Amino acid sequence: MKVYKFGGASVKDAKGVKQVVNILKLTDKEPLVVVVSAMGKTTNALEQVVHSYLSKDPDCEAYISEIFGMHLSIARELFNKPSHGVFEAITQLRQGLSDFIRQNKATEHAFVYDQIVSYGELLSTTIVAHYCVDSGLNLRWQDVRQCIKTDATYREGVVDWPATQKAIKQTINHKGITLTQGFLGSETKHNFSTTLGREGSDYTAAIFAYCLNALSVTIWKDVPGVLSADPRFFKDTVLLEHISYSEAIELAFYGASVIHPKTLQPLQRKEIPLFVRPFNDPAASGTRVGPGPDLKPQVGCIIKKEQQVLIQLSALDFNFMMEDHIGDVFKWLHSFQMKVELIQNSAISFSVCVDNKYNRLPDLVTQLQQRFQVLVHPKVTLLTLRHASSKLIQSSTQGRDVLLRQESGNTLQLVLQGVD
Repeated sequence: MKVYKFGGASVKDAKGVKQVVNILKLTDKEPLVVVVSAMGKTTNALEQVVHSYLSKDPDCEAYISEIFGMHLSIARELFNKPSHGVFEAITQLRQGLSDFIRQNKATEHAFVYDQIVSYGELLSTTIVAHYCVDSGLNLRWQDVRQCIKTDATYREGVVDWPATQKAIKQTINHKGITLTQGFLGSETKHNFSTTLGREGSDYTAAIFAYCLNALSVTIWKDVPGVLSADPRFFKDTVLLEHISYSEAIELAFYGASVIHPKTLQPLQRKEIPLFVRPFNDPAASGTRVGPGPDLKPQVGCIIKKEQQVLIQLSALDFNFMMEDHIGDVFKWLHSFQMKVELIQNSAISFSVCVDNKYNRLPDLVTQLQQRFQVLVHPKVTLLTLRHASSKLIQSSTQGRDVLLRQESGNTLQLVLQGVD
């Protein structure tokens, strides 16, 4: 058994769906589990539906119509017959979403989010599966919610590994191709849809690989493989041919966008190699993650995060920053859903760089000001450099004010004033 994963950028249009079939035929791998994300920016569009539904926006139905219209347009490019079964399947999904919106009484954002956003993956895999079967592939569509079981932590479902392993082994056929959804699961008690966190489709592939003792996982991306830096921000990037599990986990932990942070741990436990290969050049080898040297070639790597917030704290009474102070800070950071990217403390101060992705910063600052002197630097850039030479460090920070610097082993982190 092998596992393939195709992201939303790969299946964003009819051309992408055709390329999925092309790759499956070229590689000719069976048995195979294929994990597919929502098409293009569908998840973002469904998030708008969630917001408009909860805020009782009269345009909610228009947003839904636009999403389903886009999928119908792609289906019409792929299937010549208006009577094709895919159109009835899309209609049934539309009815399912409409029924939820009409009947739901819950107002908890995270619960509603998971029930609505899950339709993105259900739509994409319905279209891709029908096209694969029409193209002669021995393929079966599978609802991943019957396979991956989680707790009831909506938007960040925690996998129930024993229940998931049992369900996957009972459900997945070891002959032919099984096509299923990324990002989704269902909570064990009531079977409501859950999601595994943004970009969780890579994690889905790793879950299947772990439970099936797969030979490998291949993530097909719109990049040549894992690069030493994001080519949108840096010139002269280098393709990393091989990365060790531990190095890849470090890169993912600090925010490398090619591999989801949770993906690598289950693969490392069973030493299942992960390949990141280019969607538009399936013959290329891409990047292999597995046992071996940390990096090949041995080059410096840069991870850049913009629109971060640096918060610097000191005690109101000029006292030392003791454990109880820091404990309260972490409690509030968790309470206000701040993702901590970097911390640094001294005897009289505590600094933390956070990602304010849920826009709770004003509430957090109000809370902190009751106990501390608070200095906030909004819109800063966090650079994380691994194995970096002095030349690379100098070129990365040229002309920028460094607000905070922290170095440990092969990792250097810098908080820079402003964004590009």
